[in-house]
Amino acid sequence: MSKNISFNTEFNRFLWSSILIALSACLGNVVDSIIVGNLIGEDGVSAINLSKPVTQFMFTISMLLSTGAGMLVGMELGKKDYPRASYIFTMSTIGCLAFGLLQTVAGLLFTDEVTGWLCNNEQLFAATRDYLYPLMLGAPAYMMAWALATMVGVDGSPRLVSIAILIDNVVNLSCDLIFIQWFGWGIEGSSTATVVGHIVGIAFMCWHFRYPDHHLSISLNEGKAFPTLSRMVSQGAPLALASISLTALLFCANNIVLSAMGRTGIFAFSVCMNILYIYNLFLSGTCRTVQSLGSIQVGKGDNEKFQLVISKSFRFITIAMLITCAFIWIAPEAITKFFGADEEDLIAEGVRALRIFALSFIPFCYIYTIMVVYKLYGYHKIALFISLALSLTVIPVLWIMSKFWPEQLWYSYLIAYAIEVIAIVVLHKMTHARFELRQKSQ
Repeated sequence: MSKNISFNTEFNRFLWSSILIALSACLGNVVDSIIVGNLIGEDGVSAINLSKPVTQFMFTISMLLSTGAGMLVGMELGKKDYPRASYIFTMSTIGCLAFGLLQTVAGLLFTDEVTGWLCNNEQLFAATRDYLYPLMLGAPAYMMAWALATMVGVDGSPRLVSIAILIDNVVNLSCDLIFIQWFGWGIEGSSTATVVGHIVGIAFMCWHFRYPDHHLSISLNEGKAFPTLSRMVSQGAPLALASISLTALLFCANNIVLSAMGRTGIFAFSVCMNILYIYNLFLSGTCRTVQSLGSIQVGKGDNEKFQLVISKSFRFITIAMLITCAFIWIAPEAITKFFGADEEDLIAEGVRALRIFALSFIPFCYIYTIMVVYKLYGYHKIALFISLALSLTVIPVLWIMSKFWPEQLWYSYLIAYAIEVIAIVVLHKMTHARFELRQKSQ
């Protein structure tokens, strides 16, 4: 009984620290858009959403280099191989920093070209470009903030990470008001504030390495770079591919919605994407817990506790999603107005889109969590399939709906996720049947 109480305490510590991390990030993104919508206007909210493929791309590379590495570090910590864990941590940090610097160079040289890829609307082009420029210059801060959050959490300080990210977002939102309202920097001030917040958050997370009981440190002497990077990439590939697919989805969806429904549609879609952050705070917290605590149990070989992590995680996310969906159905008009909408057609379209997306995000959260579980169980092919299908299925459905049933465009996500659920069930049964056949032949 005492062991179960101890494990429940450990699970809740990981879960709620991860929820606080995700909550802080959620509030930062959502409130950021609310501030921009009310101080700059609806077009500012749309510009932020049109820029999201760039931040999602940076997040993808971070997942490839730090989330996969975080799973490996958790396994090495479970085995008490601290030097090896430190070497993986070092390789991940170097990789994230190097990619961030490449993004900075790209921001200096190609901001207009990148903006042209993201936005084909003249009315929104300038605002999108102004938001993108500081964002790309500050890419190293984005990369290091996400990477350190993963590693410091796995190394036993998830609470410090949650505090650091909370401070990050408080600084971000405070600087939003200062840069936009007082300095008059407009939409450019919003992305500058985000970069400043990340820098402050990084400084707080680095305090972890002053603790006497930390296990990770900079080390270049416990392995070879290429095999280690290969393992990191392999481990993080399903999650990274899911993120790549999401980047492609954001890019394609923005362009399809903008072409099919214009300024009104892209604003409603932007509001829905901000509401996705509320679902994502529960999803991210759950997946971080499964990845961190689950990988440690895998490293220890404790399958019973690993199963307990999974069951408790699914129970939590189910309750959280149902409550969130009910809230959105009750107050869609108020939510739309929070983002600065004051035109009747914008409000009406926002209400309609929100109610449909509130349902669509539920299967998305389940599919994403299942992908993480498959990866930890060693079903790499199924995890890889889910990571690719998670977003890419939506793109053709969205395109078909825009061409033949544009008035029902918002149902595209729900239809696509229903197709994916059916495909996963079929693939699981086929895999299980092949496994049983092999068992009988042996």
